[in-house]
Amino acid sequence: MNHFIGTYECKADAKGRFMMPVAIKKQLLPMLDDGFVIRRSVFQPCLELYPMSEWNAVMEKIGKLNRFNKKHNDFIRRFTAGVKMVEVDGNGRLLIPSDLKAIAGITKDLTIASAVNIIEIWDKDKYENAIDESALDFADLAQEVMGDDTNDLLS
Repeated sequence: MNHFIGTYECKADAKGRFMMPVAIKKQLLPMLDDGFVIRRSVFQPCLELYPMSEWNAVMEKIGKLNRFNKKHNDFIRRFTAGVKMVEVDGNGRLLIPSDLKAIAGITKDLTIASAVNIIEIWDKDKYENAIDESALDFADLAQEVMGDDTNDLLS
């Protein structure tokens, strides 16, 4: 499993291309040849960039769902809606497909944020708003998720 580190700001051109920040590109270097999958986030107004190995791991789990169960079938359809394969070009740029760019409300200024094993791509203002809105609740959330004395997530 890949673990990415960092939050970076960059700019997209009129076509939706942006130069991958050098620190992220270095972390992605071993995965560049395999390509990536980009999709809309389930919970936030951003996009998620999956290295192909991470995407394949998610698809293995989803592939075990029963397509004859309506909830499973609906989930599969919605989870994969708008999914696209993308590559970082020879100049280190990534093109955000226009439909996904519109869905996430991405304009010129971007925030690229690590999210454990994927990269989130945000409109800068939306990212700042999401961080600001959740700041007050983060202490409670951290205690609830990570503070259980019987929880061995950090050991």
